[in-house]
Amino acid sequence: MLTVVLLSLLLGAAPNDGSPASSPQSLAAPPVADESPTAWSCTADTLRSGKECVFEAELTPSEPSRDQAASNVRTLQEMGRTLCAEAARARSGEGKPDRNLAAVCEKKYAAAAERCGLEGTVPVVDAKGRFAPAARACYRAISGALQETQMMATVAAPCCQCAAQRGCPGTGDRCYADLTQQAASPSTLACMRDRCSEACALVPPASSSSKAPAPSLKSRPGRGSASL
Repeated sequence: MLTVVLLSLLLGAAPNDGSPASSPQSLAAPPVADESPTAWSCTADTLRSGKECVFEAELTPSEPSRDQAASNVRTLQEMGRTLCAEAARARSGEGKPDRNLAAVCEKKYAAAAERCGLEGTVPVVDAKGRFAPAARACYRAISGALQETQMMATVAAPCCQCAAQRGCPGTGDRCYADLTQQAASPSTLACMRDRCSEACALVPPASSSSKAPAPSLKSRPGRGSASL
């Protein structure tokens, strides 16, 4: 009895509603492939999120073409303004993007996109929006620009905006990179701690090398002295 039940399930027994069972022809038919992008495919969405992805596009290389190379660069540069605006939003992801930070992002993104011509042998993305395998280096470059902007938006943007409003030194476009790279001057950090303590709560502390100068040769202990 159990064998009969298993065979019925495997072969597709007719349901109780009277509809016909699957025909032998349908069982022998070749499978239909779903060629839509998977959740792991490298697309504009994975650029936004920074998630790991797979280069799934299947494109046949052709002879190098200047027109195709220019089209590849133009395609990605047209995406840059939107992607940078999204990356430059405040840490909550709501509200308007930081315009100064978005402008910094667009410069870095545009420079990275110049590498995306792929010598004009294939489109940088296929018709489904999937990045070509040949675009790995290009994808990583523009992804790096966006992720750096996202980090600046989270860590530095609120602090730099407050510092500029409160008249601290060292503000402007350079402020974002200086804070994330711990390269801000002591006077800038002191002003931020004093006037923007809440907005600058996520800013990393200054590196030990910037807190105090190294002792001069005259002040260093001699060979016979014990150093602390």
